[in-house]
Amino acid sequence: MSLKVGDPSPQFEGINQDGEPIKLSDFSGKKLVLYFYPKDNTPGCTAQSCNLRDNYQTLLKAGYAVVGISSDSERKHRNFIKKYDLPFPLIADTDLKIHEQFDTWKEKTMFGRKYMGTIRTTFVIDEQGIIQEIIGKVNTEDHTSQILN
Repeated sequence: MSLKVGDPSPQFEGINQDGEPIKLSDFSGKKLVLYFYPKDNTPGCTAQSCNLRDNYQTLLKAGYAVVGISSDSERKHRNFIKKYDLPFPLIADTDLKIHEQFDTWKEKTMFGRKYMGTIRTTFVIDEQGIIQEIIGKVNTEDHTSQILN
C-alpha cells in the first residue's frame, strides 16, 4: 500500500531516543515533518539531519515540528543527537512497524547486492493529520528548502 498526498497519515507510535513514546496525535494542530532516513552517522543522513538542525528555528516559525525515524536503536539516536546537537526527537523504529506503515522499508541494491533498507523519504503532514507532501528525492544538503518551497 503506497501513501499519497491527500491521504490521512498512518497513526504511528514509536519510542524516541530517551525511551519516551511519540505518536502522531502528539502533533495535533501542528504541521509535522516526518523524515525517514537509513542510518545515524552516515554522510547523507548526517547532512540531512544537520540541515534540518541548522534551519530548525525557521521550521518552527513556519509552524512545523520535526521528527526523524530510522531503524537504529535508542542508544545510537542519543549519540547521534549529542554529537550533532540535534534539537528534535528521533524515533528508534527497530521493529520496523512505522517503516511498514509508511511503506519506507524496501529492497535496495548496492554494488549488485540486494538487501532490505530504509528508502529516504519525508512526509509533510498538516495540522489535521493529512499528508500534504511526500518528498522522495531528498536533497540531503538543502532539505529544508524542499520542505518550505
